[in-house]
Amino acid sequence: MLTSRLFQFFLLTAVNILVSCSASRKIDRSAQSLVLKKEGILNAHVGISIFDPATNTYLYKHQADKYFVPASNTKLFTMYAALKYLGDSIVGMRYHETADSIYLQPAGDPTFLHPDFINQPLVEWLQKTNKELVISDANFTDKELGFGWAWDDFNSGYMAERSPLPIYGNVIKWTQVIEKAEDQSGKPTDNAFVFSEPEISWKVNFNPAKSDRFNVIRERNSNIFYITEGKEILNTRDVPFVTNGVLSALDLLRDTIGRSVLYVPAGSTKAPTAFKHSQLRDSLLAIMMHRSDNFFAEQVLLMCSQQLFGVMNSGKIIDTLLKGDLHNMPQEAKWVDGSGLSRYNQFTPNSIIWLLQEMEKLASRQQIQAILPGANEGTLAGYYKEMPGAIYAKTGTLSGHLALSGYLTTRKNRHLLFSVMVNNHNSSAVTIRRSVEAFLKEIYQKY
Repeated sequence: MLTSRLFQFFLLTAVNILVSCSASRKIDRSAQSLVLKKEGILNAHVGISIFDPATNTYLYKHQADKYFVPASNTKLFTMYAALKYLGDSIVGMRYHETADSIYLQPAGDPTFLHPDFINQPLVEWLQKTNKELVISDANFTDKELGFGWAWDDFNSGYMAERSPLPIYGNVIKWTQVIEKAEDQSGKPTDNAFVFSEPEISWKVNFNPAKSDRFNVIRERNSNIFYITEGKEILNTRDVPFVTNGVLSALDLLRDTIGRSVLYVPAGSTKAPTAFKHSQLRDSLLAIMMHRSDNFFAEQVLLMCSQQLFGVMNSGKIIDTLLKGDLHNMPQEAKWVDGSGLSRYNQFTPNSIIWLLQEMEKLASRQQIQAILPGANEGTLAGYYKEMPGAIYAKTGTLSGHLALSGYLTTRKNRHLLFSVMVNNHNSSAVTIRRSVEAFLKEIYQKY
């Protein structure tokens, strides 16, 4: 009986190896023709890993144990941390309440007064209470910009500062509207109006000369804005503001809730004994992944740190995750921020495959699919249109670097995990994405 079972086991193992080898050769031919030998990719650094969890085998690997700059594939690691530690609902504020005061401790919640979230329970709570409001940012021990971020992107909306009390996404939305009118002699003229959301009391300067394009530039280290009017009838610019801990947020919050909030130095407030929830965790994660929102990702990582250590520090939470939950990754990662803005991040395709498996231990496939962009959705818009319900993945794009990793269900209902990473290419991002799309489509159709 034992001999028979051993024979069956070795026979099944041999069959799986033969099938896997055959599939690997076929996939390699596709990879060579559709990706590796394509113009613009030929001289790039490429890593590919295709894994079948049902048989626990890699169908294909090409430089899958080499390190790559993952760009926004880094957000997969941030998503893992959130699924592991944030719970179903986000803690929007921690506090201690006395007979006459509420001592607030910010929790890093990026949804606070963010235009993507109409329901604002924290705002309603702060407006209704008649007690004195006192706040400190002693629990924020990080820097406003991440390690390895491009300093001259400070004026770009995708690089909003990290902060303990985010508000309005830590950006000011500037809008220019041009209305057609007539002057006193009846000649047609254009009247330009510029306004901000939210309204600000900070210094604004208008450049005397107009340009073809409406533009807003902020000074590097202060909330002083320079506006150049353009010829467009309607245009907007999202410009990050200098957060100064919680101080800039308090300037905006006082106007919003119509009451004062007292700021006190570190260590001068009561330790929090209660908390208020704001939004559902997965509603935040879905926007973060569909839009590849860098600001949301950074704040999510800070919230995980707050949850575990009582302080917001991205380096502390990353180091703890790498030494703990993620210590079994095939290759040790270099992970420095939550968003992937830094080029110092380094992961291997095999390590991302491992992470994708770990996420399925934390959440159902349905949950994960609701968070990640699917075919022709979010950052996959315009791609994989013929594969609805078959692919759920995270993109990653920096100049010269591109990545795509996620889950693929083939026509034969085979559930696969994949990671494709291209570094140091000299082609356009669209060209690379189309090559990767053609490669994954072929796997979808044949396997």
